[in-house]
Amino acid sequence: MAAEIVNPRSDSDSDSDTGQDGGAEPLDSFDPAFALHRGGKMAVQATVPVRDKDDLSLAYTPGVAKVCSAIAEKPELVHDYTWKSSVVAVVTDGTAVLGLGDIGPEASLPVMEGKAILFKQFGGVDAVPLALACTDVDEIIETVVRLAPSFGGVNLEDISAPRCFEIERRLQERLDIPVFHDDQHGTAVVTLAALRNAARLSGRSIGDLRAVISGAGAAGVAIAKMLVEAGIGDVAVADRKGVVSADRDDLTSVKRELAGFTNKAGLSGSLEDALSGADVFIGVSGGTVAESAVASMAKGAFVFAMANPNPEVHPDVAHKYAAVVATGRSDFPNQINNVLAFPGIFAGALQVRASRITEGMKLAAAEALASVVGDDLAADYVIPSPFDERVAPAVTAAVAAAARAEGVARR
Repeated sequence: MAAEIVNPRSDSDSDSDTGQDGGAEPLDSFDPAFALHRGGKMAVQATVPVRDKDDLSLAYTPGVAKVCSAIAEKPELVHDYTWKSSVVAVVTDGTAVLGLGDIGPEASLPVMEGKAILFKQFGGVDAVPLALACTDVDEIIETVVRLAPSFGGVNLEDISAPRCFEIERRLQERLDIPVFHDDQHGTAVVTLAALRNAARLSGRSIGDLRAVISGAGAAGVAIAKMLVEAGIGDVAVADRKGVVSADRDDLTSVKRELAGFTNKAGLSGSLEDALSGADVFIGVSGGTVAESAVASMAKGAFVFAMANPNPEVHPDVAHKYAAVVATGRSDFPNQINNVLAFPGIFAGALQVRASRITEGMKLAAAEALASVVGDDLAADYVIPSPFDERVAPAVTAAVAAAARAEGVARR
């Protein structure tokens, strides 16, 4: 097991930190977050015993040589006789960490450890955090390609846009294992699941809805693509300069592509202009949306304000006008949390040794996640809790089945 959820710190360790000033009290003494993180949040644990010389001779030399020789002769055996098919690399360059921005690889490591233990806790998938000391696109790609023989999948994490799009695309082209940028696709999967259930609650379908997304970064672009794949009636995306539309001359290549498959209504102007009469607001950008703009939305609208820690629309305001309200926070109902998606997606992909994660697999994950709610559907329950034990098995099974149906499964 690669990522056992234990902390190997000892009592003597906790007494050794004198804080930042040498003589000051340790940070642990007044902040439980530091106490929990001391020594890191994960450890490596063997899955076989090494109790005596016989065990040693099997686990290491000379027994291990037989296994190495067999894999050298038949490379696909690596999946059966190593951990490769059950472990994911969690890769970052530290350029877009949570809401902290470009804080570098060392400072990103607590987040990557956290991601790894979520893989284990919620999906039974081992994961190894890899914080890279480079930000050049080519260098990141070459580094990951060279590390890939050790892993069954790659989860890209907290890499800034628009670089993240190119990095993911090129790695998918070069590797025959799943490469998944969770900031994009995990967010999109959970958003779609919640939106499906919100629509079902109101007696509508996805095709009946017009959505507006605030934010044209990694999450915003991926959500727009997934909503279009799912058959949304229309979706417009707004960045800091307003609605992304084909008539703008300041668009990046990613946003030009985005303009090509969104905004069928031909909207222009500000985010607030686009919200007038809209059925859905999806916030993945931060900032604040004026109450008057929320009030201008269609009757029975849905507000998914997912910025952390401060939603674009506070739930108290959103509830004045919206039929369903979701946030990215755990202290409000309907939390849009990526942990509902990525553990099961990777578990399903690894289970069938998928060569990649397809759009169909992501759509299947969203459908499975939405189905967990079942007959308990309510305005304050359109998405299940991350601690609902039905979530990961449902997503895993749906993703594995979709991989087989789409011809990317290898077992």
